[in-house]
Amino acid sequence: MNSALKYIAHYPAPLQEQVVGLIEKQQLAPHLARKYPARHQIQTDKALYEYASALKKDYLRNAPPLAKVQYDGKLNTVQHALGLNTQIARVQGNKLKSKNEIRIATLFRTTAPEFLRMIVVHELAHLKVKAHDKAFYQLCQHMEPHYLQYEFDLRLHLIALELGLVDGEARG
Repeated sequence: MNSALKYIAHYPAPLQEQVVGLIEKQQLAPHLARKYPARHQIQTDKALYEYASALKKDYLRNAPPLAKVQYDGKLNTVQHALGLNTQIARVQGNKLKSKNEIRIATLFRTTAPEFLRMIVVHELAHLKVKAHDKAFYQLCQHMEPHYLQYEFDLRLHLIALELGLVDGEARG
């Protein structure tokens, strides 16, 4: 179980102890299922691109355009990457052209809409702010006021997945 707690290792000890208590009482998965009962319908890369583009249009009009947004089965929590924001630079003539791409871990295909929104907001925020600093998290919270709660609950979901408390279809 200790390895699964890596997702909340930087949180205060009393909070970690609460999570351990939920796990020991077999209440973590039911807690998450009650809190996040719905599943989103964004199943294709095209739908994911449209979803991310709409959020970008609403909150980041001056950010660079998105060339691609897609689910990526190669991303996983072992790499500590649930999403990636990459900027691909290519030389065209005497100019350097760049494209922004966002890749979202496939596990988000079957998860709560709040978790998908949180990860997309996170990756979109990287279009403006590269580092995970105060400005970055302020931007995330501007785009999604419940960002920090969703991020924490997603970490709990990852613990539940790793411990086999929910199936790989991401029930919580």
